[in-house]
Amino acid sequence: MAEQPWDLRRVLDEIKDDPKSYHETDVQVDPEAELAGVYRYIGAGGTVERPTQEGPAMMFNNVKGFPDTRVLIGLMASRRRVGKMFHHDFQTLGQFLNDSVSNPVAPVTVAEKDAPAHEVVYKATDKDFDIRKLVAAPTNTPVDAGPYITVGVVFGSSMDKSKSDVTIHRMVLEDKDKLGIYIMPGGRHIGAFAEEYEKANKPMPITINIGLDPAVTIGATFEPPTTPFGYNELGVAGAIRNQAVQLVDGLTVDEKAIARSEYTLEGYIMPNERIQEDINTHTGKAMPEFPGYDGDANPALQVIKVTAVTHRKNAIMQSVIGPSEEHVSMAGIPTEASILQLVNRAIPGKVLNVYNPPAGGGKLMTIMQIHKDNEADEGIQRQAALLAFSAFKELKTVILVDEDVDIFDMNDVIWTINTRFQADKDLMVLSGMRNHPLDPSERPEYDPKSIRFRGMSSKLVIDGTVPFDMKDQFERAQFMKVPDWKKYLE
Repeated sequence: MAEQPWDLRRVLDEIKDDPKSYHETDVQVDPEAELAGVYRYIGAGGTVERPTQEGPAMMFNNVKGFPDTRVLIGLMASRRRVGKMFHHDFQTLGQFLNDSVSNPVAPVTVAEKDAPAHEVVYKATDKDFDIRKLVAAPTNTPVDAGPYITVGVVFGSSMDKSKSDVTIHRMVLEDKDKLGIYIMPGGRHIGAFAEEYEKANKPMPITINIGLDPAVTIGATFEPPTTPFGYNELGVAGAIRNQAVQLVDGLTVDEKAIARSEYTLEGYIMPNERIQEDINTHTGKAMPEFPGYDGDANPALQVIKVTAVTHRKNAIMQSVIGPSEEHVSMAGIPTEASILQLVNRAIPGKVLNVYNPPAGGGKLMTIMQIHKDNEADEGIQRQAALLAFSAFKELKTVILVDEDVDIFDMNDVIWTINTRFQADKDLMVLSGMRNHPLDPSERPEYDPKSIRFRGMSSKLVIDGTVPFDMKDQFERAQFMKVPDWKKYLE
């Protein structure tokens, strides 16, 4: 008997009996700001303003205005939960994904009858077609530009169909058949395909896939140089599951869709057409982004013309809060994998592990655990930091620690800075470098001398490793090892 295909429902079946991982509610919730506001207290974490905490994923079964839809939020808002869902140790997920990138399992196309994503079909030619009534996309705050698809995997291809790619973008529901999509300039393969179509003045067929196995969602967030142009990240998900992701032909566009997604929107990225992101609200804001601030509304988003909405029966709409721990998992773990890939090629065996903590939203900060064998390794830790910046241009801060420090415990990391760091010699500042434009400190008015254009930054390396010839002066107090210590709690 063939193995059951992986999808969101299979994952939920595995975690639903653990109250720390999953919780359902039948209390009615309004998708306009209230749903995200509720989850802020229950499990958002990340860079969300306090009070917040790490908590279970939440399934809202009673969503105002959408009687036949459930909304899931926070599925990946815990690194331990991601490890559980991937059947892997949460501390080595970066290496696990690195191995998956190196050994991809290509997606396969299945017949229409084997694609539950097409169980219910609405076409733009239908009377009263309106994506705002069909897709329960939450509005995260009262000042958002509108309802957002925050965890939709966009599938697109080059004009000659020789290359395909999946990426995640913020997409706002602007009209009954129109989305605005923010494609950050440079680095995103979907953006390169869209440029190709626009130069030819042709609409680009795409599908937007929502409600997926988290292996697909997290795999889709890899970026160059780890996954170069032409690398389809669905192969990463296939490697994680040791099972190919299933695709199906679109119904109204010449493009593939993920066959087991909960929702699929089909449509076209329109050439030479733009829309003001907050055209319906005029708040000047987009939605909360990973650094913890509201993103500025873009004056000229690219436009998606929606041609169809399909979904499974009893469909699950999935959403994510931009600054939450969920984004940390989605962006941070692939970044860890990218850093490990590059440093292990250049200086094998010297970087034991890497962690991108919530304080950086998964993108801006990394902690690197360093191993020094002898005096010839002194200084190698700083080269590792420079390699990390090369692996991921959006990285802003690198903290280097020794192998006796738990990189997943920020108290241990800060202890290192307090006892193994001197600012006059262990601090490296690299000015005039490229970073992420969503960091509000990276504006020319903040520092006109070093920030010529928005998205430039000074980068920081904090070297908290002990000089090799002084290791004996920095030994931590050694307590007796008691293997059966848990019996004292019984």
